[in-house]
Amino acid sequence: MARFLFIHQNFPGQFRHLAPALAADGHEVVALGMRAQSEALPGVHYVCHHLADGAGATVPAPQLRDLYGKLLRGESAADSLQRLKEQGFTPDVIFVHPGWGEGLFAQDVFPRARLLVYAEYYYGAEGGDSHFDPEFSAAATLQSRQRLRLRNTHLLHAMTSADAGLSPTRFQRDRHPDWFRQRISVIHDGIDSQRFRPDARARVTLSKAGLVLRPGDEVVTFVARHLEPYRGYHIFMRALPELQRLRPNARIVIVGGDGVSYGAAPPKGQSWKAIFRDEVAARLDMSRIHFVGKVPHALLTQLMQVSAVYSYLTYPFVLSWSLMEAMSVGCLIVASRTAPVEEVIEHGVNGLLTDFFDPQALAESLADALQRRASLGHLREAARNTIVQGYDLQRHCLPAQKRFALG
Repeated sequence: MARFLFIHQNFPGQFRHLAPALAADGHEVVALGMRAQSEALPGVHYVCHHLADGAGATVPAPQLRDLYGKLLRGESAADSLQRLKEQGFTPDVIFVHPGWGEGLFAQDVFPRARLLVYAEYYYGAEGGDSHFDPEFSAAATLQSRQRLRLRNTHLLHAMTSADAGLSPTRFQRDRHPDWFRQRISVIHDGIDSQRFRPDARARVTLSKAGLVLRPGDEVVTFVARHLEPYRGYHIFMRALPELQRLRPNARIVIVGGDGVSYGAAPPKGQSWKAIFRDEVAARLDMSRIHFVGKVPHALLTQLMQVSAVYSYLTYPFVLSWSLMEAMSVGCLIVASRTAPVEEVIEHGVNGLLTDFFDPQALAESLADALQRRASLGHLREAARNTIVQGYDLQRHCLPAQKRFALG
C-alpha cells in the first residue's frame, strides 16, 4: 500500500472522489488545503495551513504581485509539509493542483516522492481566454504577453518537477507547452450519471414568484458560479429581449452569485450581474426572469430536470462541471461554439451551438429549441449517452484516475 499526499488550496476540489477512493482501497491518504473542511472525506486526514500574520505586507512591483502571493502560499504549505515529515509522514506520491502556488516547494520537503500535477489550465495569448472577448480585453500587447508569461511561472516550476500530469479535457491539455503535453493524461473528473439523471417527478418551487416548475414547462436555465463575462452572462442577458419577443411565455431562471470567479472585477461598487441586467431591463418582462442566486446542488439538479432548455456559454477556458451534469440529466443544450464546448457537444447530434458573440443567434436558437423541444428528444438522449459512455465517474473516470495515481 502507498502513502498519498493531495495538495489543493480548496481541497477536495477535483480530488473529491479520488482521495477517498484510494483510502478505501487501503492506502494512507493525507490532504493539505487552506480552507476549513466543511465535510470530512472517509479515510482522508486533512491538514489546513494558513498564511502567517503580516504575510504579504510588503507589496512588490505590480507585475509580480500575483506571483508573490503564490510564493507566500508555497512557503506556508512547505512549512506544514515539514511538520508532517517531522511527525513521521513521508508520501510515496504527491498529487498537487499547482494553480495557487501550494506545490512550489513540495519536492524540497519530499524529494523522493513521485510528483503528479493537475494540469488544469496554462495561460497563453492565442486560442484561450486572455484576449478572447474584445469588450473586456484589448488585443495582445507586449505588456499583456509579459504578464501572461509571469502568470505561468509557478506552473512552469510544477511542470519541470512533475513526473506526470492530468488534464480533464483535451482542450485543457493542449494549452500546455509541447515538451510537457506528452506527459499529460486526459481523464475527466467524472460525472455520477446515476445521481444526475432525468426525473419526470422533479419539481422546483420559486417561492417569491409563487410558481412550481415541472418537466414540460417552458423553462430556460442559465447557470454559472458567478454571473460574469467569462461564462457569457452578458451575451445571455442581451439575448433575452429577443427571446421574450419570440417566446413570451418562457420562464428564464438564472443561477449564480454576484461575485467574480474569473477575469476582471466590475467597476467599484457594482456587479456584473447588475450591470448587464440593467442594460436590458427596460426591454424585458422582468416578472418572467428569475434570479435565484447560488442554490444547493440538489436543487440545481432538480432545476436541470425541469428545464426545457439549458444554455451554457463560456470563453475558451476550463469546462464547467455544470454543463456535464446538465448533459447527464438529459437537458436540451444550447451552448457557445467555443473550443472546450465543442469537445463534448456536436451541433445537431447531442446539442445545439451558436456563436458566442451573437445574442441574436442565441435568442433564435433558444426560441427554436423551445418551439421544437418535443421533437428534439434525440438530442437529450444523445447528451446523456455522451456522459454515460465517456465521462461516467464509476465506470470510466475514477478507475482511470486510480491507475494514473498508482503509476
